[in-house]
Amino acid sequence: MLTRLKRFFLALGLFFAGGIKSIIRGAGRLISLGYTIAENWLIDSKKATYGLAVTRILLGLSAVGLLVSNWRTRLYAFGSGSLWNGEGLDAKSDFPHIWLFSAFHHAMPNDALYTTLYLLLLALAIAFTLGWHTRIVHPIFLVLWISFIEANDMLGDQGDNMFRIALFFMLFANCGMRWSLDARRRAKKDGPATNGTPKTEWGQIQNVAHNLVLVILTAQVSFVYVSGALYKAGGEPWSGGYAVYNPLMTDRFGTWPTLSEIATTWGPLVTIATWGSILMQLAFPFMLLTRPTRIIGLATILTFHMAIAVLMGLPWFSLAMVAIDSIFIRDRTWSGMVRGLRNRFRASHELAREKVPV
Repeated sequence: MLTRLKRFFLALGLFFAGGIKSIIRGAGRLISLGYTIAENWLIDSKKATYGLAVTRILLGLSAVGLLVSNWRTRLYAFGSGSLWNGEGLDAKSDFPHIWLFSAFHHAMPNDALYTTLYLLLLALAIAFTLGWHTRIVHPIFLVLWISFIEANDMLGDQGDNMFRIALFFMLFANCGMRWSLDARRRAKKDGPATNGTPKTEWGQIQNVAHNLVLVILTAQVSFVYVSGALYKAGGEPWSGGYAVYNPLMTDRFGTWPTLSEIATTWGPLVTIATWGSILMQLAFPFMLLTRPTRIIGLATILTFHMAIAVLMGLPWFSLAMVAIDSIFIRDRTWSGMVRGLRNRFRASHELAREKVPV
């Protein structure tokens, strides 16, 4: 009897020991497989090269649009006319206290110097948008942009923060590889850009840095959307389903009163928009995991930002957010869209030539 009991417990111990060993081996294989997949993904090629090019272009257009639209009021809003709020003496942001980002802060009392810096920043924004000598223009544009946007903290919004963060991390990616004057110049010299497995260690490091930027931007966007949704859900207007109505009825954000009234006339639509924005922001990171849900998520978030741009008068904020979301569209999709547009243009041109012969 005692011998049988010993055998039973020994067998039971061996059974659990074997199970634990199998679990450990399985976990080890999964970790090894995950490491191999991550390593290959980071090293073999640069991902989202077209997406980052679109991000560069849209961020540049956002900067150009903001600077051009504020040209006539630049001195009143940002320069000597804004000194009454005290930021010219004691800036609220920490950036103007750092010498590297203090150019616009020091130029605020001098209209001529401020206008010169303003025009220089506009020229850099245009060069960045076009992808002209991106490696040189990008860091200078980043420094001057932070100096400009942080000199008067009263006029900033969260879009400025995302713009600054994205612009900084994009320094470590090749955002001028596609759809840029740099790419055009390299194509004339060396042929079209290739994106194969690098043969040198430096090429591998460049690929890793580029792809890690995509990971960081994805994490940053996810943090912004999810934290924003959780913050909204804790507020009475959002949980009550009428938060969208409130800002559209103010003079500051209800920039199109007629459109605001049309958008808020039907109560259920206001509730759907209010709760839908919370659910969309919460679900967005998870919707990126598969292609069908990613398409739905990106289409919904694009509609969300277009509504903010038009109804609330925040076009440059919305454009900056859409710019960063562009990295989630595959290179194959971007190149297919361009190829389709090019073929359609050629077909239209040929049809026009047939109807109107020379």
